[in-house]
Amino acid sequence: MSRIAEVIVLAQDADEVMRPLTRPDRTRTWVGCFSEMRPGGDWGFGWGAEFEHMSWRSGLLKHLESLPWPRPETVQVLIHDEEDDCFGLWMIHGGRLREVPLPHTRRAWWSGPPQEGYAPDPGILSRTDCGPVDWPEEIEGGDRSRPPAW
Repeated sequence: MSRIAEVIVLAQDADEVMRPLTRPDRTRTWVGCFSEMRPGGDWGFGWGAEFEHMSWRSGLLKHLESLPWPRPETVQVLIHDEEDDCFGLWMIHGGRLREVPLPHTRRAWWSGPPQEGYAPDPGILSRTDCGPVDWPEEIEGGDRSRPPAW
C-alpha cells in the first residue's frame, strides 16, 4: 500500500554504524537507503530516507535498535507518515526504540483488527491543540494490541 513516510536518524559519532544503511541491501527486512545530511559543512550527525510504501519500512525500527551505536543515548529517530500532522520521536530506552509522547499530540489507529496481507498500520499522529481529532475512530490510549508498523 502506498503511504509515503520520511525518516530522519540523528545520532552522534555514528558514521560507521550508518554507513551500511546508505547502500542497498537485499537482506534487510526494509527497503531503502539513507542519505547523509551535512548542512553547512563537515559537521553532521543526521541521515534521512523516504519510504514510498508501508511494506518497505517493515522492520526498520527493530533493525535500527539492533545496531551497535557508540552513543545510544544520542539516537533519535524522527518519523513523519503522510497522514501525520507532525514528526513523531523515537529514542532508545532499555535497549529498544520507543516512541516518546510529545506534548499536544495523540497517535490513533483505525478500529478493527489489522488487515491480513498488508503491512501493520502505523496509526496517525495528530496534533490535539489544533482542533478536535475526529478520525480515525480511537480506543482510549490507542490500540496497543496492534503489531508495530516500523
